[in-house]
Amino acid sequence: MAKKKQKILQITLVKSPIGYSQKQKDTIQSLGLRKINQVVEKPDTPVFRGMIAKVAHLVSVEEMGK
Repeated sequence: MAKKKQKILQITLVKSPIGYSQKQKDTIQSLGLRKINQVVEKPDTPVFRGMIAKVAHLVSVEEMGK
């Protein structure tokens, strides 16, 4: 059986989490982001979509069609 190619999300930290709640800081860290303009690639799953939704004001997201 051929597996479906899973989409990849390219997540960029565009705003500092300083001044926001500890939960939001922890979410940013869980996504693997540490510095402004750092980019990480994560699979497009409901888990990561939920994390991104909680810190949408701090990150930008692009879908990659891998």
